[in-house]
Amino acid sequence: MSETSSLKRKKQQQQQHIVGVHYSLGNKIGEGSFGIIFEGMNLLYNNTNMTKYVAIKFEPKKSDTPQLKDEYRSYKILKNQAHVPKVYYYGQEGSNNILIIDLLGPSLEDLFEWCGRQFSIKTCTLLAIQMIDTLKTIHSNNLIYRDIKPDNFLIAEYQLTSYISNSSSSSIKSYNSSSHNNAGKIVCNNINNPDKDPNYVYIVDFGMAKQFRDPISKQHIPYREKKSLSGTARYMSINTHLGKEQSRRDDLESLAHVFFYFLRGHLPWQGLKAANNKLKYEKIGKTKQASTADFLCMNGKIPWQFGEILTYARNLNFEEEPDYEHLKKVLYSVFDELNIENDGRYDWMDLNGGRGWDIRLNKRNNLNGYGGGNTNNNNIANNGGKFRQQQNTARQKPMDNLKQIQKDSQKLENQQQQALKQKKSLQNVNETMSERRRSEELKAYYFNSSNDNSVSMNPNSDGYQSFENGNKMRYSRLSADQQYGSIPNNNRYKGQLLPNKKQNGLMYEEEQDLEAGLLQDYEEEGYEDGTLGRKLKKVFCCCSIM
Repeated sequence: MSETSSLKRKKQQQQQHIVGVHYSLGNKIGEGSFGIIFEGMNLLYNNTNMTKYVAIKFEPKKSDTPQLKDEYRSYKILKNQAHVPKVYYYGQEGSNNILIIDLLGPSLEDLFEWCGRQFSIKTCTLLAIQMIDTLKTIHSNNLIYRDIKPDNFLIAEYQLTSYISNSSSSSIKSYNSSSHNNAGKIVCNNINNPDKDPNYVYIVDFGMAKQFRDPISKQHIPYREKKSLSGTARYMSINTHLGKEQSRRDDLESLAHVFFYFLRGHLPWQGLKAANNKLKYEKIGKTKQASTADFLCMNGKIPWQFGEILTYARNLNFEEEPDYEHLKKVLYSVFDELNIENDGRYDWMDLNGGRGWDIRLNKRNNLNGYGGGNTNNNNIANNGGKFRQQQNTARQKPMDNLKQIQKDSQKLENQQQQALKQKKSLQNVNETMSERRRSEELKAYYFNSSNDNSVSMNPNSDGYQSFENGNKMRYSRLSADQQYGSIPNNNRYKGQLLPNKKQNGLMYEEEQDLEAGLLQDYEEEGYEDGTLGRKLKKVFCCCSIM
């Protein structure tokens, strides 16, 4: 009997896939552009203060934009800070980088969706206080987040997918009984949440976080413009749309946009159409500029306190530190002014007849953030109020997870290789077309003439010179086949490079419809009555009527 149990134990150990020294890989719980996320279990768990369940994030080593290493650094900087999960491991596993952090529950975007895409004033105020505290934690550690969005805020209470996989149809039918009120939920055992509040808010995904000042000298980064967009267009600040360097004020403004998203259910700049993304982002930015705090408050339907937070954020200077405690006092005044009880009860606690959220019953379509929902593990689907069990109800094996990781990694590598091939192909096409344009359009002529109709031109800062006929000529001095220009078909020019004591310019004489030619090498003993006697090689003169 003991031999049989030991054999079973060995077989189970062989089936487990171990990563990060002592973490076994569990079910897949989400994926996105960054990679894949799995549940995991700490094999050294000893039923003390140690964390048993973790989230394991995989990222291909050959990713074009690797983020896990930077994210790990941010977690280390924010070690043991409020509203930040604990990081346990960063390293390499096969062809992937992996990051192991606390396992957390659904994102605020998931909960927002389950609550009918609108939060009550009480829920939004409770969340806003926690989220401003979160922002204060990040900023006080010399970081700015730069990608504020509901997908990246998660609550402490989570539900294991293994519990869902093992839930039979009979257990779903008996879900109304009091024995299923907990529904297999666990609150993250983190030192930052000593009271084990299931609705304690954490922030994850620090891939875009950046230091805004030196940790020792506290020297702020300089103000810059013409920066590329970074973040999520729906929530980013107006200054980010304008290409300005981000600072603490931009995180706060993005957070204010999230508050209005929760209260209104929809932002005025959502769903805008444009010919391309650049035009779309410009249109979103202009709509934000036109959307005042009073307008977003919908004529008093939304408490003025949220409008004040937005106005406050937009009026901050680049290096100015927000007054977080003042903002929290403004939010607490909502409870007093509207006579709302601050009892810590959130809207999602009333879901499913007062039993709260349950991912066996509530779909999780959001896969953007850490807490992305089950893709293949949602075995119970909601169909017109009736629950049906899907065909695949067996629990996913750890070795299947390893195969899935390898398969997904190989697929991503193939996509990246294909993209590189396409990029090289486009470069070759561009080079070929450039050569054709050089051979078809460039004009390089040598002439020895003192025609009175010739015109002398000096380079200027704009690269243009006006002529008597009112036209403008664009010149280009080309050497070593490095530059080329465009010549129209109607007016052709032949040009000669004439060294001149008074001016170092180009001389051109108009000639109609000359044959195109490309001068690679020419050697002539002198110009204009033999005054010069040196050789010119690979000199190209090109001009066009504008």
